[in-house]
Amino acid sequence: MKAADQLSALSLLDELFGQHGIEYWLFGGWAVDFHAGKVTRPHDDLDLAVRSHDGERVRELLTAAGWRHTPEEGYSVYELDEVRLEVAFLDHGEWPPNSFEHDVAEVAGVRVVSLSSLKADKAMVRDDESVAAKDRADSVTLGRLLG
Repeated sequence: MKAADQLSALSLLDELFGQHGIEYWLFGGWAVDFHAGKVTRPHDDLDLAVRSHDGERVRELLTAAGWRHTPEEGYSVYELDEVRLEVAFLDHGEWPPNSFEHDVAEVAGVRVVSLSSLKADKAMVRDDESVAAKDRADSVTLGRLLG
């Protein structure tokens, strides 16, 4: 997976959601990299959070744009070519405080969850060792940013 393909898809998603008034927030590894201002590691997917009441509209827009949809517990997965998109919903799961309200960043026009939210998320213990390894790498990057 090339970072350029994922970033291109993110740009198209930003345009699509913006045209339809859908708020979203980038989270996960790409959010760490947006805060860092550089790509710090390879990414498997894009992680976006949307308000639950926009979920059906998001599904309709994405499928109309050619994304293939696979619902999963707590979030939905979409794929377009080689890009995987995971959409989480704000009222599903436990989000760290200030993830989406007062302490967010906007980088290159993309709303990104807060550094404090990312730090709390990346500090969680994961059962999947590959996910845990990515979280450890992201935590190192976040440690540099939070100094």
